[in-house]
Amino acid sequence: MARPPPRPWLDDTPMTILVTGGAGYIGSHTVRHLQRAGHPVLVLDNLVYGHRDIAEQVLGVPLVVGQLGDRELLDQVLRASHPLVPAGPVRAVLHFAAYAYVGESVADPARYYRNNLGDTLVLLEALRSESARRDSPIPLVFSSTCATYGIPDPDQIPIRETTLQRPINPYGRSKWMVEQLLEDFAAAYGQPSVIFRYFNAAGADPAGDLGEDHTPETHLIPLVLEALAGRRGAVEVYGRDYPTPDGTCIRDYIHVIDLAAAHGLGLQRLLGGTPVPASASAPLVYNLGTGRGYSVQEVIEAARQVTGRQLTLLDAPRRPGDPAELVADATRAQAELGWRPERSDLRSILADAWAWHQRRWS
Repeated sequence: MARPPPRPWLDDTPMTILVTGGAGYIGSHTVRHLQRAGHPVLVLDNLVYGHRDIAEQVLGVPLVVGQLGDRELLDQVLRASHPLVPAGPVRAVLHFAAYAYVGESVADPARYYRNNLGDTLVLLEALRSESARRDSPIPLVFSSTCATYGIPDPDQIPIRETTLQRPINPYGRSKWMVEQLLEDFAAAYGQPSVIFRYFNAAGADPAGDLGEDHTPETHLIPLVLEALAGRRGAVEVYGRDYPTPDGTCIRDYIHVIDLAAAHGLGLQRLLGGTPVPASASAPLVYNLGTGRGYSVQEVIEAARQVTGRQLTLLDAPRRPGDPAELVADATRAQAELGWRPERSDLRSILADAWAWHQRRWS
């Protein structure tokens, strides 16, 4: 089934961009990117992991607090009958709302499938209904993850979009299942969508007022920076016997500012900024990464240099399911969207994150 022709990018009809999970880490940076481009933005977030102060005080964006699976609320938002919708019906959706703790997903998979998968199905059904009412599609940009690839074979590094997806935990599987939903909705109903599978998001807005603030914190860079700031004790290094140059895991770190820019480009393509083949009946899928990996030890040493401080390390056993290396091949996004990571060198990532943490903790 061919996609309906997209309307021109930001014509003279006022329309709102809905960002689900826009009070969270990556979502909030994408909201700012859209605001800087002059787009009216509305955030829908349940605030389980998002931050009200970031949405309302830092970004100054209308915030609807609610669950994505609330169909009545979704219909109100999409049709601009909700009092907080700022400037006309929702024209497109950027979907970040998800729970994203791997360990928690293993301990409580029902919570993850209900929130990440079930609520997304409600969203897609609402979009289908509203698109039919308007006789015009409402495109969706979906925040997926490299966790859908599972543990790739070493000869598959760097990872391409065509690499076999074999997620190994409920979090990764919930994201993979949403990708299957998007494929089926595209084929059956012409739902236009972009899927971004990104690798290790890191860094903060250089302005210092947006950044990564998770409770609990599980990501390497903020854990290291918290230790360097004296806010936590030793940092555990999980495994020093991997088949890598220094024995620690290698990951591809992408600056959150570059991720936000990619989402803007993906949205622009869906809305007509770049032609989409008329025969397309599947989501457009892109990896987002730099193609350059850094080991755990390299990140720690770089953080020491950026901050001029020292920290204590504790060696710990490998964590089950941790691949030795995860590095993206992002040439498709570069070729088709014109996307280029501009701030994803490790020192810039660490410097921006450090500035944010210093300000957040002060």
